[in-house]
Amino acid sequence: MSDQLVGGIEPPYYTVVFTSVRTEDDPAYAPTAERMHQLVQDVPGFLGYESARTPGGIGITVGYFRDEEAIAAWRANADHQDVMRRGRADWYERYSVHVGKVERSYGFERG
Repeated sequence: MSDQLVGGIEPPYYTVVFTSVRTEDDPAYAPTAERMHQLVQDVPGFLGYESARTPGGIGITVGYFRDEEAIAAWRANADHQDVMRRGRADWYERYSVHVGKVERSYGFERG
């Protein structure tokens, strides 16, 4: 999970929202998720991500990408495809993916 908010991205850009409910805890999940985080950093057009999980088990990860080509490059990554298959087979009860174009973005920071 990330503990920083992604900000300061000039629109337009794209988001990929991955919402999931996990199966039982598997010790291989966390290191694999970290490896995916490292791999996606190398995708041209990847801008960052935010991730959180509720105590009840719902997880939400939002990936930020400059354009649809960057999203397609990440989806086509062979290691990512292997992990997506593993996720469907072992790690997720269910998930949904939503892709959207951001045309306006703003934030607030106390201080």
